[in-house]
Amino acid sequence: MTISMTKKAMSIAITGLVGLTLAACGSENSGESEAGEQEDVNIGILQFIEHNALNSAKDGFISEIENSDYADDTSINFDVMNSQGDQSNLQAMSEQLSENNDLMLSIATPAAQALATTEPDKPILFTAVTDPVDAGLVESNDTPGTNLTGTSDMVPIEEQIQLLLSIVPDAGTVGIIYNSSEPNSEIQANLAIEELEATGVEAKTATVTSTNDVQQVATSLISDIDALYIPTDNTLSSTADTVGEIAIEYQVPIVAGSIEHTEAGGLATYGIDYESLGRQTAKMALEILENGASPETLAVETSEELELFVNEDMAEALGIDPESISLSTD
Repeated sequence: MTISMTKKAMSIAITGLVGLTLAACGSENSGESEAGEQEDVNIGILQFIEHNALNSAKDGFISEIENSDYADDTSINFDVMNSQGDQSNLQAMSEQLSENNDLMLSIATPAAQALATTEPDKPILFTAVTDPVDAGLVESNDTPGTNLTGTSDMVPIEEQIQLLLSIVPDAGTVGIIYNSSEPNSEIQANLAIEELEATGVEAKTATVTSTNDVQQVATSLISDIDALYIPTDNTLSSTADTVGEIAIEYQVPIVAGSIEHTEAGGLATYGIDYESLGRQTAKMALEILENGASPETLAVETSEELELFVNEDMAEALGIDPESISLSTD
């Protein structure tokens, strides 16, 4: 494997065995070249920002394809780019990936929207997108109707709020923090507010617009609440350790939307493993590459694996017995 990295982009070239005829993305099999040599399949990956959850989704996607039977018989090249949260980078990166690749993976909603506006024909997979319909990526989850399909990271909000209240049963006020410019986060935050209010618990929200706001806003919020809920949010995930340190200082438990966020700076979650979600998305890509499936009719999928995860180090810092944390199904 050869890896090269710049500030804004990383390319990974992976060469497999030469064997069967390649399937050209979004079309019929391309066959062999005139010289009888097998052609490459080029897969572009556009990631919106750098944090554990999205990195795990990317790694799971690549690993699943690398270890598939398809890779045994095909020469596969991965072209990976990361906009580092800079919206202005997405358009140029989308154009480059669209020009040079046969199939593309977009990680997080802004990346998916950028590729969708750039490439109308080639198949595009997405992952770490909460509501593909609301984001304008598909016509419906059952029948996308476009050249995009993939996996949603909508989390089980009801169960996560139940988990939080089981940890802090006497909570009077629960805080919710998210980036107001991320529609996915706002959707989840509103659902969490509904769940809390239905139980008679006050929800107090605070929003940020960038990583620069997080420490000040989180400190102000955490100093005035009994527990904190953080949905899957790119900005908060990339600063999970910062918020976690503030939570320890004020002895406030955090239930976060994903396992990766909880590992970095939360107490517990019943949520998604993003590496597994990436692998699940790769299986959809293989359906397109190997079997000629069309994104237009390949239904959007949700996570096949949800897990109760407890950060034992955080539990110890908060004086909570990790064995006492469980999810009631009553």
